[in-house]
Formats: sequence, structure tokens, C-alpha cells
Amino acid sequence: MAATPVGQHAHWSSRFAFILAAVGSAVGLGNLWRFPFMTGQNGGSAFVLIYIGCVILFAIPVLMAEIAIGRHAQQSAISSTRKMAQEAGKSAKWAIVGWVCTAGGFLILTTYSVIAGMVMAYSASGFLGGFSEPGGATMFYGDNGAKLIWHAVFMIITVMIVARGLKGGIEQVATFLMPVFFIVLIGLTIYSLASGNAAEAIAYLFTPDFSAVTGNTFVAALGQAFFSVSVASAIMITYGSYLSKDTNIGSSSVLIASADTMVALVAGLMIFPIVFMVGMDPAAGMGLIFTALPAVFADMPAGNIIGGAFFALAFIAAITSSISLLEGTVAFIEEHSDFSRPTAAVLLGFFAFMIGAGAVYSDAFAGEFVDWMSGSFLLPLGGLLVAVFAGWVIPKSLMRQELSHASNGLFGFFHFCVKFVVPPAIGIILLLGLDAKFNGGAIGAMVGLG
Repeated sequence: MAATPVGQHAHWSSRFAFILAAVGSAVGLGNLWRFPFMTGQNGGSAFVLIYIGCVILFAIPVLMAEIAIGRHAQQSAISSTRKMAQEAGKSAKWAIVGWVCTAGGFLILTTYSVIAGMVMAYSASGFLGGFSEPGGATMFYGDNGAKLIWHAVFMIITVMIVARGLKGGIEQVATFLMPVFFIVLIGLTIYSLASGNAAEAIAYLFTPDFSAVTGNTFVAALGQAFFSVSVASAIMITYGSYLSKDTNIGSSSVLIASADTMVALVAGLMIFPIVFMVGMDPAAGMGLIFTALPAVFADMPAGNIIGGAFFALAFIAAITSSISLLEGTVAFIEEHSDFSRPTAAVLLGFFAFMIGAGAVYSDAFAGEFVDWMSGSFLLPLGGLLVAVFAGWVIPKSLMRQELSHASNGLFGFFHFCVKFVVPPAIGIILLLGLDAKFNGGAIGAMVGLG
């Protein structure tokens, strides 16, 4: 199997298109449901401050590294890491960096699609008046057969977009949907702040209470930073490979991470005023989105429309992320086989659907294998490998060449972080994940993280 010549590699039509697509990838369900309940479970505003610190110290440097690796090699994540390693005089086996990231991203997609299908069902229920009926929020999502159908619908939409290619599919969807996303997000947030308990929500999010901070808070914040900014899943290496050489990677990375963090904070301002208005538990986990909020929408004026719009917003966030998760694998298959892009997208979409179907019928399969393997093992392992690769394997001069637009200060910060700060931090996350899985969290409990 021969690799596709570099000259045939597609490119973004503009830096603006790249930024919108990258922000769309980063801004996903993690911002709208995971960040609010992680905040609620980990001390509120203190968690927010630690999270922002983790984005700056860990997520942005890895994001810069991934985009630089992809742009330098102009190939898929696996091929890019192999090519860059060989250019640096290192073993081609360093392609393991790309393999781990690509596998992690693909596995995330399989269960992500199931949750996104649930989001679609809830949006349809809201717009059709379901929130005003007892149990109506689940009118289209009541059994495993319905879950499977919505999972299939979401995966089909994802496949159709990726099959159309970079400019005709991914870029076109991102440049249309992301402005819509921000308009709906701002509108819902204004409504929530005006109708709910805005003062308590703002105090909860922005008044630090470090007495609630534990070792687990730092672990959760670092994990959320990586999950949210879409690093270590082959996405940003792949998107970086479509980037022109005159784009400033440093400023683009800061903009992408800042937009993602802003959306997470605004999502908190959208959800928590309603949470505190009705006396809900802000640490209620996923139930906050799929159980508690639909009940609140039922008692609100125009609650069906507001609820439908909220879940439609979540759908936009989900689809712009899912296409990037699928693209990482499709790019490699298209590059190293005779399959056309549409064929590769359909085949990989089918495999992802089948794995997700297993998760529909088995919570143990979803939580104990797929979710753990992707989120608790492959994602941190991929981040660790990217940092080691960029900081220790690739010569500093080569990384400086790719990050030539960055100031000396920003590049120095980047290289110090990927070399000395990120690897031990992610190593701790990986160790604690393995400890929790195979040792009952004994090490975490011993050091005050259990």
C-alpha cells in the first residue's frame, strides 16, 4: 500500500476556516454537559480556576505540538509522526504516537455517537412538545431499539459529512454551524441569566473556594482540559496537516483553546442559573442534563422551545466534534489504501456504529471497556506520547522551524512545557487511571486522591 503523494493533500481554504473547524472539534458535548457537572462535583469556582491553569500549562502546548507535527508532514496522524521521526533520524516506530491517538479518537467516537443520538432524540421531543408531558422527554428514546436508531442516524450524518471531503464537507459544515452555535448559545445564556438565579450561578462559578479543593480536583481539571480541547486523539494532527505554512500556529492554538474555554464557562452560565433557581444539585452528573433539566423545561414558559433549542445546541456541538473524530481515521485509510474517501468513511462509520451498538446493549461494555480504554487509557497515553515526541524525540530546532511565527517567549514556554511539565502531569493521570481500574484506587487513596 503506497501513501498518497503529499501534493494531493487537501488544504483549508483559509485560516478562518481552520479556526472554525478546530474550535468546532474542541467545542463538543464535553463543554455543555461534562464541564458543568465536573465543576459541580469538584468544588465549583476553584475547579474552574485550576481548569484554566491546566489549559494554559498542559493543553495549549500539546495542541501546538500536534498542529505543528501535522502541518510539517502534511499527512495523517500516523504517517505524520512516522515521517517526522525519520526526518529527525529516529526510528519509524515512533509512529506509535499516531496509532495511539488515532485509536483513542476512533473509540471515543463509538460511544460519543450514542450520547449524541440521545441529544437528537431529546431535541426532537422538545420541539414536538414532549417536555410538557410526564416522561415526554424520552418519548423517542424509551428502549434500546430507539437508542440504536438514533445512534445510527447520528453516525450516518457524520459519515455523509466526512465522505464529502475537507472543503465540501467538514469545512462547509463548520463555517455554517459554528456561527449558529454561538448565536444560540448566547441567546440561551441571556434567557437563563434573566430567568434564573444568576447571582448564585455567577458566585458559584467565579468566587474561588479553595477549601473544597482536593488532589482529585487537580486530576479532574487536567483530564477535562485534555478531553475538552481535543488533544491526544489525532484530530489536531490531522487538521494541522491541512494547514498552510504561513499560519501562525501559536496564536491559532491560543485562540482555539480560549474559545473552547469560553464556551465551557458560558455553558455554566447557561445551565447553573436554572439549576439554582429550582434548587437542583449542581453535582448531579449526567443526570443534570438528561433528567433534571428536561423536568425544569416542563415547568418553564415556552419550555418545549427552550429545551428543544438547548439540545439542538448540543447536537451542533456533537456533530462538529464527531466529524473530526472520524476524519482522523479516514485520512489514514484514504492515504494508505485504494479505498475512496466515501468508501473509507462508510466502512469506518459502520465499524464505529457496531461498537457503539454494543455499548447501547451493555453498560458494562460501554463503561468498563470502551469508555475506560478511550478516555482513561488511550487519551492520556496519547497526550504523554505527543509531549515526549515533541519535547524529547524531535530536535528543538525542527520544532522551532515549524513554529517560526511564535515569539521567543511563547516558543520557550511551549518547549519547556512539553519537555518537563506535561509528561509527568499526564503520567500521573495515566497511573491513577490504571490504579483505579486494576488496583481499586489504592495508590490514589494513599496519596489523598481517592
